[in-house]
Amino acid sequence: MLTSTNNGVPEKDGNPSIGAAEVIGRVVRHDQWARSEPTTKAGMASCIGSDMSIVGNIECKGPAQVFGRIEGEVRASDLQISDGAQVEGSVIAQNVTVCGHVKGTIRAVRVKLQSGGAVEGDIFHRSLSIDENSQFEGSSRRVENPTDPSSSVDAKGPQKKGTAPAPLPSINAELGDGPKH
Repeated sequence: MLTSTNNGVPEKDGNPSIGAAEVIGRVVRHDQWARSEPTTKAGMASCIGSDMSIVGNIECKGPAQVFGRIEGEVRASDLQISDGAQVEGSVIAQNVTVCGHVKGTIRAVRVKLQSGGAVEGDIFHRSLSIDENSQFEGSSRRVENPTDPSSSVDAKGPQKKGTAPAPLPSINAELGDGPKH
């Protein structure tokens, strides 16, 4: 068997008893690797680095941290949007901590908007904390199951089924009558 050296010239391997089958057995083929499930160790989170920009939806089965920029839906068990990070799209997780900027809807059991964090959009939650020096522009709604899409309650409040809001009078109709003297 040949191995390379520092000068780049291949030389004979010192252990001729290692056969090709044993070496091939140690190598994981690319197509097997692509199908394997990602593994995360306890306490480890998947990360979107500060030099990354992603357009598309992201689903993480465990915890995740965002340091970069995402345009699209983000799902994770626990999500931290770090200082300087930006998410433009909906966020769905059990726990969400915002230190960066979110422009979109957040659906989480627990939402923490920490100092320096900013949210432009609606927050559906069971528990919400907003620190001093953070920004929040939108509406917040406490719901029992915030991560359940069927709990999409209009931020203005629930409406009875089968009833439509009363139509507003047309401004053109009022203007069309002209001034009455």
